[in-house]
Amino acid sequence: MQTNDGDINNCIKIRTVDNMKTKQGLTCHLVIASLAGAFGSSFLYGYNLSVVNAPAVYIQAFCNESLTRRYGTDNETKSITLLWSIIVSICAIGGLVGAFIVTPSVKYLGRKCTLLLNNGFAILAALLMYLSETADSFEMLILGRFIIGVNGGIALSALPMYLGEISQKHIRGSLGQVTSIFICVGVFVGQVLGLPEMLGKESSWPLLFGLNAVPAVIQLIVLPFLPESPQYLLFEKNDISRAKKAFQVFHGKEDVTQELEEIQAERKAQRHIRLVSVLELLRKRSARWQVITVIVTMTCYQLCGLNAIWFYTNSIFKEAGINKDYAPYITLSTGATEIIAAIASCLTIERLGRRSLLISGFGFMSLFFGLLTISLNLQNKVYWMPYVSVVSILGVIASFCIGPGGVPFILTGEMFDHACRPSAFMIGGTVLWLSNFSVGLLFPFIQRNLGSFCFLLFAAICILASLYLCIILPETKNKTFAQIYQSFAKINKVSELETEPNEALENELHLRMTPVENLVKSNVNGSSDNIESIS
Repeated sequence: MQTNDGDINNCIKIRTVDNMKTKQGLTCHLVIASLAGAFGSSFLYGYNLSVVNAPAVYIQAFCNESLTRRYGTDNETKSITLLWSIIVSICAIGGLVGAFIVTPSVKYLGRKCTLLLNNGFAILAALLMYLSETADSFEMLILGRFIIGVNGGIALSALPMYLGEISQKHIRGSLGQVTSIFICVGVFVGQVLGLPEMLGKESSWPLLFGLNAVPAVIQLIVLPFLPESPQYLLFEKNDISRAKKAFQVFHGKEDVTQELEEIQAERKAQRHIRLVSVLELLRKRSARWQVITVIVTMTCYQLCGLNAIWFYTNSIFKEAGINKDYAPYITLSTGATEIIAAIASCLTIERLGRRSLLISGFGFMSLFFGLLTISLNLQNKVYWMPYVSVVSILGVIASFCIGPGGVPFILTGEMFDHACRPSAFMIGGTVLWLSNFSVGLLFPFIQRNLGSFCFLLFAAICILASLYLCIILPETKNKTFAQIYQSFAKINKVSELETEPNEALENELHLRMTPVENLVKSNVNGSSDNIESIS
């Protein structure tokens, strides 16, 4: 069978018309799903990053009084500092636990059901933390922080998965950004509610933690009225009718034949895919430097010093010479800066690329950390130096959110094929939460011993991260998995043949092409077999 140029042009025109007919914008149900899902999930993660900052003095006093009433002795400052560090950092251990249990949960319970059950952790944590002062038990506060960490660990995996599977391809990236935007909004809301005029008072700090239940309850009310992920219904439940209805609801159209056929074809192709375990991935020579890059970026994501700024902003401003009465209001500027920078990153990442945003982000962070160190040491000699400290902190936050704040998660998905990706995310998540715990636990002691020079340590980490990424990391923007694997071939010391994607990946890439696109491709390659099969 032969085709001429006119046939090919007609095929392309048919494809263009088909796109115009099927391409839909955001539907009402997609908007509700993304807002309700993010408000009850990623919002809580951001909120709990900043909410511990304002009532820090009152919580430490509560812990001291509780211990004194029990044992009748005065407690050393180091003991209270250690207890406070545990309260701050135990959330990360809970996140690590949540990251481990989310995989079997989304497989056997579904994406939506996992999010719904996860609200139980948030409500339980809110009750424990809210009642801790009444019960005179700082252990309840620690347990509550651990459980809210479990909630965050589950939410940051289940929510992006759910939103990615219910949205159409051309808006999947935009809808996925809702997760990171709501983290920033959660941080900002935590700062606002922590103001002395709001709930940042000795009498009302338990309510700050009790409010964790509000987003969870709202999600519990809204989410049951929305369908489960259609991809989960087809892959795991083989329920074609419910999957079809879910597509119709989320995509806002009756004819969803194309979506169903694509998922069914993908399911058929992936039957023979054997997922690579964590140990196998660590031993896999062709993925060696990809794994190292994930470990480096996720470690630096936490050890670059941003979480230390979030957890201890008020104490940093106090060290900078800012009047303590004004510190909470200046802290609001950090949350607003994070939101603006996150939006800017979303708008520029496809234009500037992942590599340049990461390298420049870490580079500018090291610059601002150095400037912060200088300003803190000169604040008693130059009257305007405290303002330089504030600008430096805002610069650190903006630099982080533009690059290192979101790109590492994108890279983890782009550098590995379907068989390796779950294990890669497991490695990245483990490193992420362990690093988070280490920063929260050790930073108070580092700050006490090094003083203002502690930020030079973070500057050094950022410089090393920039150098590593500049030498090792290729640009992954607009590249296939095969091209990215080949970019790492030389440094992995493997031949080009070894870096080719496996057969399952080829099937996955092939399925992304429509029948019309396959027809055009087969004609260009001089083959008529595919054309006959389509006919």
